[in-house]
Amino acid sequence: MKLIEKISTKTAVKCASLTAAACAAVVLGTVVVVNWPVGEDGQGGLDSASLKGVVDKELIEDLAASSNSVLVETPADSAGGRASKKLSDSSASVQASSSIQSDSSEYNLSYFTYKVKKGDIPGTIAEKFGVTTDSILSLNRIANARGLQINQYLKIPTMSGILYTTEKSSETVAGIAEKYKVDAAKVASANHLSLNASLPSGLTLFVTDAEMDWATRQEINGDLFKKPIHAAFRISSSFGWRSSPFSGARSRHTGIDMACPTGTSVFAALPGKVTSTAYSPTYGNYVIIKHPSGYRTLYGHLSAILCVTGQLVDQNTRIGRVGSTGLSTGPHLHFTVYNKNGALVNPASLWY
Repeated sequence: MKLIEKISTKTAVKCASLTAAACAAVVLGTVVVVNWPVGEDGQGGLDSASLKGVVDKELIEDLAASSNSVLVETPADSAGGRASKKLSDSSASVQASSSIQSDSSEYNLSYFTYKVKKGDIPGTIAEKFGVTTDSILSLNRIANARGLQINQYLKIPTMSGILYTTEKSSETVAGIAEKYKVDAAKVASANHLSLNASLPSGLTLFVTDAEMDWATRQEINGDLFKKPIHAAFRISSSFGWRSSPFSGARSRHTGIDMACPTGTSVFAALPGKVTSTAYSPTYGNYVIIKHPSGYRTLYGHLSAILCVTGQLVDQNTRIGRVGSTGLSTGPHLHFTVYNKNGALVNPASLWY
């Protein structure tokens, strides 16, 4: 995919006439660290991505089945924003078959590039060019809004919308537009496609005026989960590789250990449904919550479980109390996050 698109003289003049606006600096939140006078360092939990033999069979089956994602984002074709067929071996794209293209276009979609400056964030860039933040995030496949780099080039569309890739050949522009509650004729026109023609699977198009779902947007912004401990705590063991507190061997920690006094309230990190409350030799008393966004969270080493299987919870629901049950060196909460595909995710990249 070419970095800089060819634009019309009219568009170039329009872009040149835009004046730079002051952009707000991002103030990232920090975790308050308090050294609690506990006798142990409050570490524990599983040092492997596998849950087999540790938690219930229902969770393992659920994780294996949770492979559906809401939105697949790939670069749009550079030729005026036409729909593009994704190639499996590269990020390149090819123009859609002429048999599904319309003969005329009332809405002309095109792109131009913008070089990120100091202080820029996706929201202020979007405001500067009169499009939605979702448009910037989706079109540029930004997975972490906080990771925007100075001098990075972004693709800016001339209208708001998000990318969508068809998953089966029976999909149509009309059906996709209905899914996002947007004007089907505008989507068809912007992508040079017919309204009701069947689209091939793997076809990427720009759905004008569409927005990301809440969970996807929060995930990109790093604001999906609320910390499950609302009181002061310290991180006694981070996500990822570490020296095992039990053997000293290098091992992969599957979550974050949050050390605080026994009995501290533990809350659901995101609204959802409790799918499991049980005991295991590793996690001790634990709770698993399934969230509408496809994520699952696990809360381990609890001294008490305050919820039941099937219960609907929100971020103000106390689901348990901090303890040191199971494989643990001291009172702490072990917090694990699994994404929509069942893969482990660093909780610190998703919470606020």
